Amino acid sequence: MPVPVPRQRAIPAVESGQAQAVFSPGGPSGHATGGPSGSVPAPRATAPVDSTTNLTLLVIEDDPAGSLSVPEMLDAAGKPIRVRTARNLTEAERLLTDDVHCILLDLALPAPGRAVEGDDELTVLKHVLQLAPRHAVLALTASGDAERGAEAVRVGAQDYLLREELDGRLLSRAIRYAVERKRSDRAERRLTESKLRAQENARLERGLLPTPLLDGSPLRFAARYRPGRSRALLGGDFYDTVRTADGTVHAMIGDVCGHGPDEAALGVELRIAWRALTFAGLCGDELLSTLQQVLEHERENDEIFATLCTVDIAPDGRRAGLCLAGHPSPLIARPGRQAELLPYENNGPALGLLPHARWPRMQVELGAAWSLMLYTDGLIEGHIGEGKDRLGQDGMVDMVRRQLAQGLQGEELLRAAVSEVRELNGGELTDDVAVLLLDRTP
Repeated sequence: MPVPVPRQRAIPAVESGQAQAVFSPGGPSGHATGGPSGSVPAPRATAPVDSTTNLTLLVIEDDPAGSLSVPEMLDAAGKPIRVRTARNLTEAERLLTDDVHCILLDLALPAPGRAVEGDDELTVLKHVLQLAPRHAVLALTASGDAERGAEAVRVGAQDYLLREELDGRLLSRAIRYAVERKRSDRAERRLTESKLRAQENARLERGLLPTPLLDGSPLRFAARYRPGRSRALLGGDFYDTVRTADGTVHAMIGDVCGHGPDEAALGVELRIAWRALTFAGLCGDELLSTLQQVLEHERENDEIFATLCTVDIAPDGRRAGLCLAGHPSPLIARPGRQAELLPYENNGPALGLLPHARWPRMQVELGAAWSLMLYTDGLIEGHIGEGKDRLGQDGMVDMVRRQLAQGLQGEELLRAAVSEVRELNGGELTDDVAVLLLDRTP
């Protein structure tokens, strides 16, 4: 028998999809019909095909001129399936380009470096799966070795075929099935990875949201948070509430300019720094000056700034100190009086804008019973209808007054406020929204 000549890619028969031949059931010693014994079957001329839409099969078989010759095959659209052949894994790696969709692997192919008798019979398949993890793989085995074929599927092949039962129609169908199954497997894997990644991100973001530390305080706490980023749990807005050992309740709400993950991370850093500094005994101008230093060291560029509102409520709950760093003033509601904004004349600059800035602390009388609402500008900058008008602070105050008159309070009040702002905007708000509510009822 003449020594077979390796089929090179430059030879038309290598990638024709039209080679007219039949499968010989004789195994490794058989010969392909349709041409001289041991020679490459002559291909029929075909019209050029679009390589981006036509399926391409890579056959890896140790005797391509003998036992296995690929007949004419058509895909589901009636287009010819192109064929390449390789006698070993070295040739296969050279021919394995991006336009190859499926690999037909002869399991009888000797594995590279296989020197021990009784070594893993599927070593060659595992090599191919490592070599081509994104490609569909069909395993070819003898009819008396179906168990080996089933094991190949368990290892990672999309299907197995019996050499003696193979014909062009069966192989065409098997190729299409393997390619679609591989696509489905990859899509399912990507979906699973995406879900796991989303779950992990959600756990991380939930862990970064604050847990108020108000043990021993008579004040009631409620909060609502809606990030502007799609499918995110955390945005550039941040808030926190803690009670220190002397009985003072400290509350804070802030907003880093921007809405991306970097801004969200910076907001978390500022919130944690605020909590640590508060427990260390800092407040007012000293605390905000230190937070500005944190922001200046942690921000990506000098244009990043953050607004902030801090409130420290005396242990008796009747008065508070207020500091504003470019942030909207809180709203206070008291029995028998209209809800109104706290004074904001001494509002200092946002953090990160002016070096050596100062933030005066204003003393505010709260009274015996009150509700104090801190919020970010996402609550007041939504549009009203389709025009350019925005809700603004005056509109927000009117809205909350109406909702308080309806008897809403706590979580219900915040939920109604955020929902109405969204409805007035005509859809989802693009900015982050954070709202914090502290209530005192004697």
